[in-house]
Amino acid sequence: MRVPIGTQIRELRRARGLTLTDLKNLTGRSLGNLSEMERGVSPINLDALDAIARALDVSINWFFSGADNGPADERDYVVRRNARRGINLSQAGTREELLSPHLTGALELVMTTFAPGMGTGENGRERRGEEGGYVLSGTLDLTVDGKSFHLEAGDSFQLPKAGKHWCHNPGATDAVVLWAISPATY
Repeated sequence: MRVPIGTQIRELRRARGLTLTDLKNLTGRSLGNLSEMERGVSPINLDALDAIARALDVSINWFFSGADNGPADERDYVVRRNARRGINLSQAGTREELLSPHLTGALELVMTTFAPGMGTGENGRERRGEEGGYVLSGTLDLTVDGKSFHLEAGDSFQLPKAGKHWCHNPGATDAVVLWAISPATY
């Protein structure tokens, strides 16, 4: 069973001995907004999750949940479609699925689905390593360090190690992007 992302944030915050006010001071987000995210009332987008993860001293990949229910002899090598771990940010129109069998290697594969009109959020994501992507379907507006690009299915990209980027789906259908991240610090 997948634990709601807000519940995971609250449990990790409490395990770190932090109050909502502490988290507010670390993230710059409002106390009310953080409380609503923890309770599942407000949507959590990728830039909010990134800020919270940094404040709680984890990477976003800490929030991937789901059972490793593939056959035991292949779990270290293969991830079957029905055994993917995910981060459900559906209130913000985004779904993340971990395609890598584990988070201990130097490379991480993630598939992101952005609903029409949705994206990473207005603050963007700060990169901790190299990232590249391939647009599987739909369209994606990508802004990297102030440069904007409109991508369509079949287009790919690579991002430098440091800086910020923003993604937004301007289309009428889901945009699905396959990401390769190294090191595995998403």
